[in-house]
Amino acid sequence: MKRIVILGAGESGIGTALLARQKGYDVFVSDGGTIKENYKKELTENNIRFEEATHSEEAILNADEVMKSPGIPEKNELVKKIRAKGIPVISEIEFAFRYKGNSKIIAITGSNGKSTTTALTYHICKHAGVDCAMVGNIGYSFAKQIAEAPKELYVAEISSFQLDDIKTFRPDVAVLTNITEDHLDRYDYKFKNYIDSKFRITMNQQAEDVFIYCMDDEITMKYLSEYPIKSTLAPIAMSKQLPQGAYLTNAQMHLKWKGEEMQMSIEDFAIKGKHNQYNNMAASLSAAAVDIRKEIIRESLQTFESLEHRMEPVGIIKGVEFINDSKATNINSTWFALESMEKPTILILGGVDKGNDYDLLKDLVKEKVKAIVCMGIDTRKIHEAFGDIVSLMVNTNSAQEAVQAAFHFASKGDVVLLSPACASFDLFKNYEDRGKQFKQAVREL
Repeated sequence: MKRIVILGAGESGIGTALLARQKGYDVFVSDGGTIKENYKKELTENNIRFEEATHSEEAILNADEVMKSPGIPEKNELVKKIRAKGIPVISEIEFAFRYKGNSKIIAITGSNGKSTTTALTYHICKHAGVDCAMVGNIGYSFAKQIAEAPKELYVAEISSFQLDDIKTFRPDVAVLTNITEDHLDRYDYKFKNYIDSKFRITMNQQAEDVFIYCMDDEITMKYLSEYPIKSTLAPIAMSKQLPQGAYLTNAQMHLKWKGEEMQMSIEDFAIKGKHNQYNNMAASLSAAAVDIRKEIIRESLQTFESLEHRMEPVGIIKGVEFINDSKATNINSTWFALESMEKPTILILGGVDKGNDYDLLKDLVKEKVKAIVCMGIDTRKIHEAFGDIVSLMVNTNSAQEAVQAAFHFASKGDVVLLSPACASFDLFKNYEDRGKQFKQAVREL
């Protein structure tokens, strides 16, 4: 009986444990922190051994294989010991892939836009009547889905951390939305390590598989030729015509695939903003690559509702509009959010900085932002970057304080935008918690 040890009892860890138990492995789950009650219940009900608030090295270092939670970095002492013993380390998507059967996988990665592209692709496939599920970083764990309700198609949002530990994982359709500097703290502050990680999504693909990427993304194009990609290339672009792929010209999206072409006005897209035009193109092309009809794609792009915490309208109070973009955990996301603003904006920024370069936002801040409300423990870099551009700046320590300060600065016809450009772990559990507290504070005004 093969012994698998699972490090980290979050969504991906529990999913792997359930699937491994079902497939006859000897399973042991170890979490250095406390395990959520609902997850503990699932482990107990399935007779899976686990420990919390500790790691028993003996019980871990005799594993045949270790599934490491994407949140645990390589520089973790225990991970170093596992590597030193030569025990194979895999990620949850690698484990799940072994048991996917004949199903297909559309896997989506990138620094920005991946959640929206994933949700949009799933929406199209579901609308087409395909037996499918949305898994990975968004929704259910991939392994848990296979254990509990296997589907014919999985639309998976995948992070670079999950790609770091794949061996055989091979998506039928791989999407790389773009690459910007993010999570550099996990890649020895070497951008190239992070780029390598993103391109791993293509490493096992063959000629009959499809790789969708953005031709307008500088980094993707600079490094594309460095990797031995065997799959069929399907680019997306703005303002250049392509023989195959998706592109925009004169406010029309053109989708060309296998000799067929569809056109659609960008006015008909349910979600607006330039960045969403890329997401619409990537999702359409993914759907076309798994043979979904053009009419269905067109209808789906018109009916999609945007995600919670991603440019989500919260309400209008005394003529001031509030928008929750808590999912903006890096500079680029905030750049896209600001770019789509058409009214004077009060911007709520801050949280745990992952090595941000705020210079990228300066031009947009100058043009659109009348006040900045900093939220979080370390706001020094924000003050240094924008102190001389924005005269109104204030520090706050909770969502409630931030919302009240922003409302105080706002006049009728302004927008208050929560788009923090940082991780949320200083004041909040995660970006969802941050977004929910923001919405609650708006309701209480």
